[in-house]
Amino acid sequence: MRAVCLQHVPFKGPGAFATALADRGVSLDRHLVPRDGLPGDAGDLLIVMGGPMSVNDSDTWIAEETAFIRSTLLAGKPVIGVCLGSQFIAKALGATVKPGKALEIGKTRIYVTEEGKHDPVFGAFPEALSVFEWHGEVFDLPQDCVPLAGSDIAPLQAFRFRSRAYGLLFHLEIETEGIEALCRECPSDLERAHVTASKVSIGFLPHMWLSHQIADRLIGHLLQSNH
Repeated sequence: MRAVCLQHVPFKGPGAFATALADRGVSLDRHLVPRDGLPGDAGDLLIVMGGPMSVNDSDTWIAEETAFIRSTLLAGKPVIGVCLGSQFIAKALGATVKPGKALEIGKTRIYVTEEGKHDPVFGAFPEALSVFEWHGEVFDLPQDCVPLAGSDIAPLQAFRFRSRAYGLLFHLEIETEGIEALCRECPSDLERAHVTASKVSIGFLPHMWLSHQIADRLIGHLLQSNH
């Protein structure tokens, strides 16, 4: 089996998703879309990562990637969208992506919805979770989607399209190196959110293991559904 990962900047990679795939003997092709363009196909599992740009930007590659994701979703293939990736999924399904009430950076408390409690992935974990965030934009719930989790700032933090595509505003996959890279590459976001790099890094460490457990379960569920 082969997974395909769409990256938008070098420092926002698949993290713990890559480990979960390797543990299952699944190969992983990475494409830095703004530089390399889109792959020929979405493989057996498409993972769409984050980035500092907006899906509402006018770059040609953004329109092309949105269309690529839309065709993958409508073909019923397994898809995971993280942060910008979840905004791509929302836009591809016709929902509005817009600025949120505030930046959400670092550890954020999210709450699993009633629907989320019955989800095969999120239903296996506590109803309240601390996850890692780094975003300013949010989305409305796309048509034919199920809301899975929300926070005080963003009422919709995660959704599922049909049974095999998940949009997540938060970073289940983030590892220590990824947090350090974000703090290094996006210092203006820290200033705007009035937080320090050390607070962002240290604050989330106790919760990283649970995020990685959920990431692993999500990968396992989607690969299993693809048999």
